[in-house]
Order: sequence, then structure tokens, then C-alpha cells
Amino acid sequence: MSDIFSPVRLGDLELANRIVMAPMTRDRAGPQDEPTPVMADYYRQRAGAGLIVTEGTQPSPSGKGYWRTPGIHSEAQVDGWRAVAQAVHDEGGRIVMQLMHCGRASVRANKDAGAETVAPSAIPCPDPIPGPDGVPQATDMPRALETHEIAGVIADYVTAARNAIRAGMDGVELHCASGYLPMQFLSSNSNQRADRYGGSVENRVRFVVETLTALADAIGSGRVGFRICPGITLNGMADVDPHETYATLLKAVDGLELAYVHLIHIPLDGQDSLELVRAHWSGPIIENGALTPDKARVLLAEGKADAMSFGYAFIANPDLVARFRTGAPLAKADRSSFYTGHGDDRRGYTDYPALGD
Repeated sequence: MSDIFSPVRLGDLELANRIVMAPMTRDRAGPQDEPTPVMADYYRQRAGAGLIVTEGTQPSPSGKGYWRTPGIHSEAQVDGWRAVAQAVHDEGGRIVMQLMHCGRASVRANKDAGAETVAPSAIPCPDPIPGPDGVPQATDMPRALETHEIAGVIADYVTAARNAIRAGMDGVELHCASGYLPMQFLSSNSNQRADRYGGSVENRVRFVVETLTALADAIGSGRVGFRICPGITLNGMADVDPHETYATLLKAVDGLELAYVHLIHIPLDGQDSLELVRAHWSGPIIENGALTPDKARVLLAEGKADAMSFGYAFIANPDLVARFRTGAPLAKADRSSFYTGHGDDRRGYTDYPALGD
């Protein structure tokens, strides 16, 4: 009988167990938005996870929204990620890169001088975004992408995915949640376009469908996953009918044979979001949201999910899988050190001890 510690295959990804490390922004990249040796150590420590999903990584300069988040569009960044991937693989782990284009969820002070803020429509994100000093600032007014420019944004994602594979990553995850660019296209309130990428739900899902198709064509469908969160309101999302939007999206990409869908499970009026996914998606599911080992076991036993991701618990417990196996108590994370903006800062990052240390 399968358990959370049993192996599982998600597309082309062979996992030693079903415990996934969720993507978590930590603001530790170097001055060129490159992964640092400290970041490599951070991921190495947590390689006991069946799969690590990296922190959100911008596919292009315009995709950056936050301070000291890593990119995957320069050679320095590829080299930095190569060290991360090697560190995880040396410990027997698997790692995929989350591609995160923030779109309108950004502030000028966090971006390179020549980088634009773009979005489906010229509607600013109403939620403030922390600047370099950590103080929240009003977001930029984005420029609405012209129809002919959208293919270029998708091409940036494709180049980023190829760079990730070149760096040794096992695959990529397209971030379609948290109010970032793909979700800005999906949501009826942030997408007010009148072309083939806006208006009807079939048009609003088009950007994500085309991006996932292009990623699958570029690196293989079994190496591509995507993350969604129907109903989330973060960064100003307020879709008129998330049930219809995500049912349409899932049905449109179900035939691509992607590695997985990664669901951030939050309350959704009218229907449980996991039930929504299972009704319209036949591939593997990674479930995320306030899980415990016992809850994860129930979901697995009921056939509702194939793997379960944990975020916060991995911060202070680099050996989380071992602690789950033995029932050892979990350490608590220091929230004050979640985001320091210093690429060489180990405090609250790589200084949490494993059991027996």
C-alpha cells in the first residue's frame, strides 16, 4: 500500500517519496539576481524531499517583482542554479524550478533600470509590494501588452525553461497563482483585453494554455508542472467565476500529459477546489495547504492526491522527511529572518539544525 514515504512518478519525474518542498521566496539572491553558494547549501540541506520546487524565479528582467529574487535569464544565473541542482542531486534529490513572472505585482525600485512592468491590462495591482528596504510600496502602473508582444513573453518562458534544464534542473513549474502574470490573464478583473487573450473564459485561459504548450514542446511535457489557486484574492485577484475559469483551463491542458498540477488549496465558494481539479484533470496532483502527515495520508489513501507539498515546515526543519518518519517534534521558524535581502546571510536560512546536530 502506498504511503507518503513511498516512491511516485509524476510525468518524467521519479520521486523517492511523496513529500514535496513547496516554493518559497526567501530574497537571498546575489547582486545579479544569481543564486549564491549559500542558496545551494539551503537546497542541499532539504534534498530529502521527494521533490523540491524552487523559489519563484523570474524568466526575464521584466518578470521581476521583488527584491533579491533569482532569475534564469543570464549566464551568471544559470551558473548559480547549476550549483544548486548539483548540490541537490549529490544528495539523491530531485528539483524543479518555479518560473514566476510577477507582471503588475512589482515596484520600480526592485527592478533593473531598463525593465518594464507589463500586464494583460493597464490596471495596477492594488496590494503594496515590499521594496529593497522591506517597506511596502505602491505598485507601478503596468503597460498593457500588445497582442503581438505576447508571443515574446511566452518565448521568454521557453528560454528560461531551457536554461533551467541546461543548469541541471529536473523540470519547471509554471506559477499560475498568487496574482502574478498568468493569473492576471486568467482573472476577469485584471484582464480587460478585447483581443483573443481577453473577454471570454476561453480567451482568458489562452495565455496559460499557450505557455504550457510551448514549455512542453521545448523540454518535454513530463518535465512541466503548473501551480494554481482558484479563488485566491492575493495581489488584487477577483475573478467573477473561478469555477468556470479553472475548469476551462484544466480541461484545455489535460491532454498535454504534463507532470502535475500543484494546487494551493483554499476555501472556494460553491465547490471544494480539490474536487474541482479532480473533476477536470486526469494527471498527477500535488496538494498544498495546511497539511500534516496524517492529513496527507488520508488524501493519499482516498486517492485524492499523488503527492503533498509543505512550505513553512521546511524552513526550520531541513530534515523534515526524517522528522515525519520518526514522529520527532518540529522546530519553529523565526519569521523575522524570512526575507533578509542578503545573498550571504545564513541567519534563519541554513543555520537550522537537523536532528542529532
